[in-house]
Amino acid sequence: MFDDLLLNEAEDLLQHYRKAGKRLATAESCTGGLIAGCLTEIAGSSDVVERGFVTYSNAAKTQMLGVSQDLLDHPGPGAVSAEVAAAMAEGALSNSQADVAVSATGIAGPGGATETKPVGLVYLGWARRGATAEAERFVFPGDRSAVRLATVTEALRLLQRALS
Repeated sequence: MFDDLLLNEAEDLLQHYRKAGKRLATAESCTGGLIAGCLTEIAGSSDVVERGFVTYSNAAKTQMLGVSQDLLDHPGPGAVSAEVAAAMAEGALSNSQADVAVSATGIAGPGGATETKPVGLVYLGWARRGATAEAERFVFPGDRSAVRLATVTEALRLLQRALS
């Protein structure tokens, strides 16, 4: 599933974290563990990848990461939102020994879209110990696989940026 270019990016990212003495965690919904899967495809990654949370359901987001039900329920912003992505990243830090966390929530398709939340809409969140969590909005083109793969690629870039 992961091409050589993406695996090289993952390996470089792990090297940067290793040199900085930092560990990371992932909290994933629409990617179903692909971010952690890409990172752990690299031999020896366990000294950097502290853990990964797959929180595909709203119940899992609440139970495993402590995401507030108010964010998930109407009239809150809903599971696919910047607020939930940030809360997921914060929850990953709170429930791990990581220094940096990245999260992904979105609509990979082909169904599940609405007028305001199209297929391809993804929010990536990130958090660092001692800093406020942030999130960024993306709309990736293509089918389900393309959206999920683009999300992994962007998550690796975000993790690199979060280390800076």
